[in-house]
Amino acid sequence: MKLAEALILRADYQKRIQQLKRRLENSAKVQDGEEPPENPQKLLKELNTIMDELTILIQRINKTNSFTKFDDEHSLADILAERDKIWNKRQILSHLIESAVVKQERYSRSEVKFFSTIDIAKIQKEVDGLSKRFRELDTKIQAKNWTTEIK
Repeated sequence: MKLAEALILRADYQKRIQQLKRRLENSAKVQDGEEPPENPQKLLKELNTIMDELTILIQRINKTNSFTKFDDEHSLADILAERDKIWNKRQILSHLIESAVVKQERYSRSEVKFFSTIDIAKIQKEVDGLSKRFRELDTKIQAKNWTTEIK
């Protein structure tokens, strides 16, 4: 199985777990004399099975990421951490820009006037650069995922 296929399967398991959670909640209690829509014990058994399979799959994915060389200096796990850093910084700076945009909603001269304390254009340029780096790195990661066998 390729790493990309394992990642798709992981997402599927995670969705199934969320669905089982909702189904369990719907079957957790009923009015006196009523039957639950589904047998909670069977749902719990299915949940345990899927969670066990997911855990094994995640362990295999993590092992593969750790032992797969991305380039001469970095493992795939190293590059995933770098990609996450780029994404998180991009998100923070985007929110900073949103917070710094001054909206003039004054109705009279006596109301408080706000000014941005940052160079929005400069930070937007940095956000754009981070977005580009993220896309380029993510594309290379995806390509690697489709050529790497899971361990």
